[in-house]
Amino acid sequence: MSDSRLDRLRGELAPLDAATFLVTHPVNVRYLTGFESSNAALLIRDDRVLLLTDGRYAEAARAVEGVELIQATRDIAPFLGERLAEIVDPPVAFESGHVTYAAYEALARSGIELLPAAGVVERLRAVKDAGELEAIRRAAKVTDAAYERLSKEAITGKTEAEVAWWLEAVLHDAGADGVAFQPIVGSGPNAALPHHHPGDRKIGLGETVLVDMGAMLGGYFSDCTRTFATGELSADLWEAYGLCRDAQTEALEALRPGAAALEVDALARGRIRDAGHEVLHGLGHGVGLEIHEQPRLSDTSDAVLASGNVVTVEPGVYLAGRGGIRIEDLVIVGPDGPEVLSSFTKELVVLE
Repeated sequence: MSDSRLDRLRGELAPLDAATFLVTHPVNVRYLTGFESSNAALLIRDDRVLLLTDGRYAEAARAVEGVELIQATRDIAPFLGERLAEIVDPPVAFESGHVTYAAYEALARSGIELLPAAGVVERLRAVKDAGELEAIRRAAKVTDAAYERLSKEAITGKTEAEVAWWLEAVLHDAGADGVAFQPIVGSGPNAALPHHHPGDRKIGLGETVLVDMGAMLGGYFSDCTRTFATGELSADLWEAYGLCRDAQTEALEALRPGAAALEVDALARGRIRDAGHEVLHGLGHGVGLEIHEQPRLSDTSDAVLASGNVVTVEPGVYLAGRGGIRIEDLVIVGPDGPEVLSSFTKELVVLE
C-alpha cells in the first residue's frame, strides 16, 4: 500500500469538507492500495483505511498491509448502506463518476451526508511517480518492438483483421502481459475513420494503412500510432502526411509544465484547420493504469500540464473516402520539456 498516495488523498478531505472518502472505482482502489479486484471499496479517514470486498477476494485482501478488512456481501453498496453510520465519520465524499444512482440510493439509506466528488483520485493519478514512469517506459518499448516487426512485413492482400490479430501476437511475443486495446488497422478509405474496427477489407497497393496499438505491462499501458504506405501515394495523401507530422512536432515542442492543455491542442488544431481540414478529435489524453485518463489535450480541457504527466500527442488528418493519417507518440511531461517514449520512426515507411 502506498502511504504517500493515501496521504495525498487525505489532503483532499478538508477542501471537500468531508471526514471520509469512499473509493469504489477498481482502478483507484488498486492505485491507492495495490489491491486488484473487480469488487472492492475503500473508506479512507485521517486515522484509518477500511478495505471492503467479498469472500472471493478476502484472502488476497488480508495480505494488504495497513488496512482493516471488512468482508462484505457481493453487492457492496447495500451492505455499506446498512453499516456506514457505524464505521465512519460523516460527511462522506464519494466518487460520483463511478457510483450508479441505484448504488447512491443504497448508500443514502445510511442517513449519512454524502458529498459527490468527481475525478479526485484521477487527478492524483495524472502525476506519475518514478516507478510508474519506468513501468510506462517499459510498455512503450514493447510497442516500439512490435512496430519494428510490422515494418518488415508484407501486408498487401491481407485483411485488416488478419493484421490486427497478428499484431496482438507480436505484442505478446515482445513481452506484453496483454494488449492495451484491440489494435486498430484501417486501410484505404477506412484509414479516414479515427477509431475504425478492423474488418475483412483486404489491404491494397498505393494506400495509407493506419495502425494504432499499445501494450499492457505490469498493469500500465502504452499507446502509439503510425501510418504506413503500401506503395506510391497520391499527392493529397503525401501532403496530409507532412501536415500531420508538422502539427505534431509543433505540439510536442509546447509540452511543458504549466502549459494549458487547451492551448497545446490549439497549436495542432489550428495548423490542420488552416490547411482546410476538419479536426475530428482532440490532440491526446493521459495514459497510465488506464488507456484513457487525465489530463486530456482537447479544445474543451481545463487541465494545466504538470511534470510527471504522461500523455499522447496524436493529431490526425483524414480525407474522407480516400485515406487518413495519424501520428501518435507517448510522452512524459518532464521538468525541462517532453520525453518522447515512442521511438519508432515517423518517416513514412512503405509496406508492400
